[in-house]
Amino acid sequence: MNILQSLSGIVQRVNTAPDLQSALDIIVRDVREAMGTEVCTVYMADHGESRLVFTATEGLNREALGKLSLPFGQGLVGQVALREESINTSNAQTDPNFQFLENIGEEPFNSFLGVPIVHHRRVLGVLVVQQTDRRSFDESEEAFLLTMSAQLAGVIAHAQATGMLDTSANANVANAEFRGIAGASGVAIGRALVVSQPADLYGVPSRRNKDVYEEIVFFRACVGRVRKDVAKLSMQLADRLPAEELALFDVYSKMLDEHALPAEIEQLIEAGEWAQGAVSRVILSHLRAFEQMENSYLKERAVDVKDLGRRVLEYLQLANREPMIYPDNVVLVGNELTATMLAEVPRKKLVGLVSLKGSSNSHVAILARSMGVPTVMGAVDVPFTEVDGSELIVDGYAGVVYFNPSLELRTSYQEIAEEEQLVSKGLEALKDLKCETTDGHTVALWVNTGLASDASRSLDHGAEGVGLYRTEVPFLMRDRFPSEEEQRAIYRMHLEAFAPNPVTMRTLDIGGDKSLSYFPIEEDNPFLGWRGIRITLDHPEIFLPQLRAMMKANVGIENLGIMLPMISHMGEIDESMKLIRRAHSELLDEGFDVPLPPVGVMIEVPAAVCLAGEIASRVDFISVGSNDLTQYLLAVDRNNSSVADLYCSYHPAVLQALQMIVSAAHEVSTPVSICGELAGDPGAALLLMAMGYDSLSMNATNLPKVKSVIRAFTKAEADSLLSDVMLMHSADSIQSAIENVLEARGVTRFFRDSIRGRDSR
Repeated sequence: MNILQSLSGIVQRVNTAPDLQSALDIIVRDVREAMGTEVCTVYMADHGESRLVFTATEGLNREALGKLSLPFGQGLVGQVALREESINTSNAQTDPNFQFLENIGEEPFNSFLGVPIVHHRRVLGVLVVQQTDRRSFDESEEAFLLTMSAQLAGVIAHAQATGMLDTSANANVANAEFRGIAGASGVAIGRALVVSQPADLYGVPSRRNKDVYEEIVFFRACVGRVRKDVAKLSMQLADRLPAEELALFDVYSKMLDEHALPAEIEQLIEAGEWAQGAVSRVILSHLRAFEQMENSYLKERAVDVKDLGRRVLEYLQLANREPMIYPDNVVLVGNELTATMLAEVPRKKLVGLVSLKGSSNSHVAILARSMGVPTVMGAVDVPFTEVDGSELIVDGYAGVVYFNPSLELRTSYQEIAEEEQLVSKGLEALKDLKCETTDGHTVALWVNTGLASDASRSLDHGAEGVGLYRTEVPFLMRDRFPSEEEQRAIYRMHLEAFAPNPVTMRTLDIGGDKSLSYFPIEEDNPFLGWRGIRITLDHPEIFLPQLRAMMKANVGIENLGIMLPMISHMGEIDESMKLIRRAHSELLDEGFDVPLPPVGVMIEVPAAVCLAGEIASRVDFISVGSNDLTQYLLAVDRNNSSVADLYCSYHPAVLQALQMIVSAAHEVSTPVSICGELAGDPGAALLLMAMGYDSLSMNATNLPKVKSVIRAFTKAEADSLLSDVMLMHSADSIQSAIENVLEARGVTRFFRDSIRGRDSR
């Protein structure tokens, strides 16, 4: 048996299945054949009923499918699911855990091998093979089945999720749940509007056409234009290509013949699908068929089919005769949302965002937080082309999207949304009040910004300064590096808006999950690679103009602070300071009356934690980037939904590191701020204040909540809470302790961001 060929072949065939049941039928058929067994069966988990349902089989009684089930833990199959490990026995019926199911037809079979199907720690089902002969399956067979289970788990999970949207098959389906990464906090309830990049065959939503005749006429006109393009290309290349290569254009012409691909597409249009959706479905179907072929020549023809499909789709989209009409309460959904897609929707109609790709630090997520639009990123299992026009709930706290919510779930989230509005209005009165405890201890509340629109919103929420201005945002907004003068104008606007309060500008921080289209960085492990200060020190031609632009923007205002990201070596500070002094000296020589601004360092890698005291003695201030610090301390990619349960800023190691940093800095009288998401967590803010952090910098939305909580406690109470949690050894215990304190003071309504976020782990 060629295991790799069998694995890849089965997975490919399962990937092309139109629905979950078809996928399971392929699995049992192909696995039985690959292993040469008499029986292969899949039992799917019904977690609502805590049962395993007889769902697909080759070799047992198919008439019993869907009718028979057994509880978790009961029988050999139930034990596999309960224990989440394989069971291999040569005489199943004498095993004490054996459970006889009537009418299933397994009486003759003695040998049993069952393995769990697990996806993200959740048992999806059990995969079983059986034989009449009394023998234990050997190690290679068990390893093959286990490998097959692991390979298929994600495919099954996605097929299962897609099947949950098929309301025509099950009128009672509700609350289909898709998990991603929290991109921007808040709750949104609205109708999905699917958008995609131009000519993206994989991103076309399924929609009903308005008029079959008009749609077919429209489609035929676009096919005619593609035929003309193909003929024109053939003529242009006739004297440059040999005859055998020119023959490719004849193949294209035949594919576009009215009895070939267009005929299939028109059948779907006549069945009610709009032209773009019909093109996408037919072309993707052919692509999957070609990709399964073993003949390399035929496999390559997939490229030709895809090219033709994209050409037709492009004309369909270019010739779209009607401008987009945006309904109220739009939840924008896409494979990879962009800033331009976001900008095209009228702000009053946009209530939520869902993107299959991207992270909480993606440009779109940054924009969403700035606009206060609840967002879920990285929702990879959402079959986004199938949800267009459907009602969705976007939980931007937990990073969850619900399709077809029940009345009960919708009501629950509606109450949360209304409570948010009431809380927001109630907090408006705090805008001009100090952030101080009831016994007079004050802490500065700053904001994290990156867009011009952030300024007024931040000031409206009572911001006392900017703890982190992300200078990479203007770079992300362009298709080239912004000039020194363009940067100066942008920075000046922010410095003026917040004057005389301080504005801390972080030097260009790209790399990791923040890449520029015009400055591509290809790395196997970008978070441990070329990013932050490492890039700018390697490119002084980028770094120096930015430093000059910052200092020129500060003329006459003098509220600028410059912050260096991703510092891990003392030498990086020395090199950066040389360039900062050089830029300053150049400006003085050019006649600019500019002071040398205070310079600080971001503490966001473990090495910098250990060097915090030495770093603090060499700079004017330090600021903790708790997001990156947490992921590096815990070795967890914070943008990876697969390990989201391991990312927790309340981890004891994180809190101990935060205490070490502030203690080391204060020993040399250097002020310390924190500008990660933790600073905007009302419960964590109490701990950070008690640790001694001089300022907390956060998203403007969270600022009033944090201020309200701090104003409800004494400094002594915060100190006592900190003393208690620093003795604890688990994040759950720490979370519970904070929740109890907030509940006792009656301010738990401000804690939803943190509680719901951790529930999503």
